[in-house]
Amino acid sequence: MCTSNTKTCACGSASADFAYRDDVMPDSVVEKLFCPRCSSGAEFDSGSMIRDNGWVIKYDMDVATFSASRVTRKEVTPEWLFDEGYCTWQGVHPGDMAESAREREELIQLSAINPRKYFEEFRKWGIHRMERLAREGWRKANVAA
Repeated sequence: MCTSNTKTCACGSASADFAYRDDVMPDSVVEKLFCPRCSSGAEFDSGSMIRDNGWVIKYDMDVATFSASRVTRKEVTPEWLFDEGYCTWQGVHPGDMAESAREREELIQLSAINPRKYFEEFRKWGIHRMERLAREGWRKANVAA
């Protein structure tokens, strides 16, 4: 089971939805969030932060290390937290859940008219969407590609 919540960035102009794999991490593991607008003012520390397409997440590594001790003996890094899903975007990027829901809604209308065409278009949409997100530079899309 995973939990999720929304965090607002340091400048207050944007927010991101986070997912927490297996409920291992508390939401306090995200110490600060920086959107592309405010991330240029963040002094980057690779020991506690990760970059993803202009966004920067600052993790509380003490909380992360303590919380992760029940699931791993590996070194807990920002990359491990993000890439293994213990504290990562809900979806491929911030706001992905709302974006993909809007895109899927357009396809759903086709299902009542032509179900076979709907399934074909839905499959193509998923493939093309991940290719587009990978080209845009989203970390999770490039890992999946």
